[in-house]
Amino acid sequence: MSLPQIAVTMGDPAGVGPELCLRLLNEPSLRGQCAPVIFGDASLLRRVARHCAIPEPCRVWDEPRDAAGSGVVNVPVAGMDRVEPGSVDAASGRASAAFVEAAIAAVQSGQMDALVTCPVHKEALRASGVPFPGHTELLAARTGSPRACMMLTSDEISCAFVTAHVGYQDVPALLSVDRIVEVIELAAEALSRLRGRAARVVVCGLNPHAGEHGLFGAGEEERLIAPAVERARALGIEVAGPLPPDTAFIAERRRITDVFICMYHDQGSIPLKALAFDRAVNVTLGLPLVRTSVDHGTALDIAWQGRAHPGSLFAAVRLAVQLSSSPAIPQPTPCVCT
Repeated sequence: MSLPQIAVTMGDPAGVGPELCLRLLNEPSLRGQCAPVIFGDASLLRRVARHCAIPEPCRVWDEPRDAAGSGVVNVPVAGMDRVEPGSVDAASGRASAAFVEAAIAAVQSGQMDALVTCPVHKEALRASGVPFPGHTELLAARTGSPRACMMLTSDEISCAFVTAHVGYQDVPALLSVDRIVEVIELAAEALSRLRGRAARVVVCGLNPHAGEHGLFGAGEEERLIAPAVERARALGIEVAGPLPPDTAFIAERRRITDVFICMYHDQGSIPLKALAFDRAVNVTLGLPLVRTSVDHGTALDIAWQGRAHPGSLFAAVRLAVQLSSSPAIPQPTPCVCT
């Protein structure tokens, strides 16, 4: 039986993604579990290998259909010979998007079994004209997945996000009962698969003290979050909330919670990265394919120095193998929204 082939994108060429991918190709603990296939610029990977004193890729293919075992699918992009570590420019943004697009196509065509992404730089993406702020939004658009959401998961804590890459001032207007229920459903389904039992879900409030009965905020807890919790409970999901965000993540609560539903990016990212940085994995829920990612950024300050810790990438690959080993990817039943 052949090993699952995992498409791994190189990420921003000027960041730590290339060296992480090189370490992945040389990681003995993953041998026998999967065949990682890097989607990136082969010439740049060789440059980074020399910088970091890491072995260069042994196998390079021009087409994903030719990939056999671990190696690199070459996705050449103009300007890679001029990329410098730690830089932010349009060429790097254009390249990181091209790597992802090629890998998505390979997974959708059945040539690869799952997708794992290294970090992209949002300023570089914008400079290149890519109309998406990050991977989650690009993947949702390319796969036609209107119910997608981002989840960060680790052994210590898992958090799913109702909103992600938007400014704080935009968050309240993006909240709705339907969207909150959607994220509760997606997260509960994912954690039930990972845990092998019904997931226990906690929903965070938006405002300090979960609004204190309307004292803080514009009644988001009463108008939107509490009704969403009730609707999810009526669907048979074991869910509690809205809880005050400053006490939702204490150790006692974490022991009895499988996933926290967070209203905005940092509400969940801060406790998760404090507890499990370099071990957590980013998962896009609601897609017709398996996609995981590292939980950190491009780390431009240490790029191409051989100092980047590969733990999150290794964990992302292992989780992608686990999720792709299911006979099919169950799709959540859409909620009946009134």
